[in-house]
Amino acid sequence: MTAAELIAAFSVRFDPAMVSPELRQRCARSLLDTYAVGVAGRSEPAALRARTYLATLGAGEQAALWGQEERAPVESAALYNGIAAHVLDYDDVTSPLRGHPSVVLWPALLALGECEGLPMRRLMSAYVVGFEVICKLARAIAVEHYARGWHATASIGVIGAAAACAHLLSLTATQTAHAVGLAVAQAAGTRANFGADAKSFQAGQANAAAVRAARLAQAGFTASPDSMGNAQGYSVLYGQGQDLAPALGCLGQAPLELIASGIDVKKYPLCYATHRTLDALLALRADHGLTLESVDRVEIETSPGALVPLIHHRPATGLQGKFSMEYAVAAALADGRINLASFTDEQVRRPGIQAFLPRVHAECAAGAGILPRWASVRIHERGGACHVRRVEDLRGSSALPLSDQELMDKAADCYAWARMRADVPKQLSLAGDPDAVVADFLALVRPA
Repeated sequence: MTAAELIAAFSVRFDPAMVSPELRQRCARSLLDTYAVGVAGRSEPAALRARTYLATLGAGEQAALWGQEERAPVESAALYNGIAAHVLDYDDVTSPLRGHPSVVLWPALLALGECEGLPMRRLMSAYVVGFEVICKLARAIAVEHYARGWHATASIGVIGAAAACAHLLSLTATQTAHAVGLAVAQAAGTRANFGADAKSFQAGQANAAAVRAARLAQAGFTASPDSMGNAQGYSVLYGQGQDLAPALGCLGQAPLELIASGIDVKKYPLCYATHRTLDALLALRADHGLTLESVDRVEIETSPGALVPLIHHRPATGLQGKFSMEYAVAAALADGRINLASFTDEQVRRPGIQAFLPRVHAECAAGAGILPRWASVRIHERGGACHVRRVEDLRGSSALPLSDQELMDKAADCYAWARMRADVPKQLSLAGDPDAVVADFLALVRPA
């Protein structure tokens, strides 16, 4: 079987009844977190620009734009909601992907599920299928793929998202293989766009591409049956010609990737590569009463490859600040926190912050493996004192997950940032209810 056929066979044989209570809970938590972050991004420039673009598209079946009164054609809704849910860089992460799985799954699935009137059990099943495909592909190619400059969230995520949409629409194995091939035809995204609107567009486009691929396949549109493994196919062009069969041959084997790899929920709304450093730095600041003025310099050492996404060393905008270790450290020392308000252009351009940026030095330790991940922070005070802390496990990671209450608190804060209100406990309950429908979940969020 080709790689696309292996994905298709798994998608077709996966039964929604196989989604256990534990999987349902993880799906529900992921959905609430992704949706709340998407609502929080409703007023960001990239989201506003996306809405302007949507006005140029034709009418059709309509789906909700998260946090907005407007509706849009299903593909357009998937695009907008993916942009809004990724623009804050506050959406969840999984380690194999080196990126964000839920933001390339839920926007497409909710748009399609709403238009089709499908119950949540079908959406959760599709999410598990998409997550499984994303992680298996990522295990095969993600490290080299990401290092070469691909934005794996989009360029790998689109394949899993197409499989998820095909599963949601109950496509045949042949149709699903075509959908995968059509996703390959649209796979794209570069890390060069980190810190610009185009990064969140890449996530939104992956959702729109997945919807488009599944709908085209449903209508009889075809693609090469070996789009993944052919000599001119995905593995060669996007990877290093790896044989994808061993990884994809394990699709659906226990434990499923949603359990084995899990999901890391972000505590801070910026690139995940900064989070261990921030945990260590904020703890040291609290323990020793540190301020930006009292610190001479900060030295950071991290696990191999951890600094790759942090491409902005002298950021001048809020979006650039999300991919800057220097800004993360300076802002945390100055303010004692990192939150949504930390990433306005005005906050990043504060003279004291800008002056401190050259005093932050970060480097990766020597070694080939990216796991296990860690960060060690050394803070030198102006008076000569030195404080050191090392962080391995993150609060919010799959190893140390947030409680349901902490997750709901994050969602409520996102809604408040967007000037919206919601019955968050009821939302979490509906997100995990197999018989609930998308419209009921969406109806619980209203303008404040």
